[in-house]
Amino acid sequence: MGTRNGFIETIGNTPLIRLKAASEATGCEILGKAEFMNPGGSVKDRAAWWMIREAEKNGTLQPGGTVVEGTAGNTGIGIAHICNARGYSCVIYMPDNQSPEKVEILETLGAEVRVVPTVPYKDEMNYQKQAGRYAQSHEGVVWVNQFDNTANRLAHYESTGPEIWEQTEGTVDVFACAVGTGGTIAGVSKYLKQQRADIQVVLLDCMGSALYNFVTTGEAVMSEGPSITEGIGNSRVTDNLAGTEVDWALQVSDQDMVAMVYRLLREEGWFFGASTGINVCGAVEVAKKLGPGHTVVTMLCDGGGKYQSRLFNEEWLAEQGLHVSQVRSRLEPVSPLTLS
Repeated sequence: MGTRNGFIETIGNTPLIRLKAASEATGCEILGKAEFMNPGGSVKDRAAWWMIREAEKNGTLQPGGTVVEGTAGNTGIGIAHICNARGYSCVIYMPDNQSPEKVEILETLGAEVRVVPTVPYKDEMNYQKQAGRYAQSHEGVVWVNQFDNTANRLAHYESTGPEIWEQTEGTVDVFACAVGTGGTIAGVSKYLKQQRADIQVVLLDCMGSALYNFVTTGEAVMSEGPSITEGIGNSRVTDNLAGTEVDWALQVSDQDMVAMVYRLLREEGWFFGASTGINVCGAVEVAKKLGPGHTVVTMLCDGGGKYQSRLFNEEWLAEQGLHVSQVRSRLEPVSPLTLS
């Protein structure tokens, strides 16, 4: 691997990990891009750096300036790390339906965190719109605008897509992932389809989002929800997602996601967040639909530590009508993951 110089050079070049039980259950190679191994702990480190880098290049972000963003957490965490590394101040607007661990991490990193009521995007008090107004009303402040700043998808076109192609030696058949801003699926789709037109791109959606309907019907109509997942799903088609070539879409329920993250934890040792649970569930469904012999790549977005008070709190889950199923004691024999 060689020596990497500081935080920025540690972003990206994450390994692909074979998910053993899911692969054996489907007869496909199900591979997860280990984005939790980025230095800020998530896939969002890539977008955070690319967006800040482009702001530096075009001169809108000056030395000693301030970066502001509206975020569910991971983009903000990546931004806060990079601001520390580059000498900027950081202001984060976050909706109040996110896990408290994210707020604590951001504050530890030195960000000024403004937790605001959760309202739809069309509402002028939406957290993203508040971030934009803050930047407009203060000198020396740059609004990252991750949803519509296409440097986000450029990050994945220039880094994630090429890494997947190289790591699979061009054998990837499907890329499947959940969508929030749309940057990951947009950038990876563009790169991979330039390499081989028959690679399929599958959008994975949580409930309470409009993106599954957008892909399947052409209209961004919200599905029944809500979902406990954080940072994925959307009520609109962002500038990052617009024009992206997506072949088909799948929806994953919260209950299936919960069962998957606990299976991965108890049976394989992986401690992942909800978006990764959506991704692995979706990748398994894709593999089952295509049949054995395919290579399916998805994203292991972040670790589970930021979700302990919710996703890994069985009492909280029960209050949401969700239940941990097939979770074994450490002292009991562990059998392979089975998928019906």
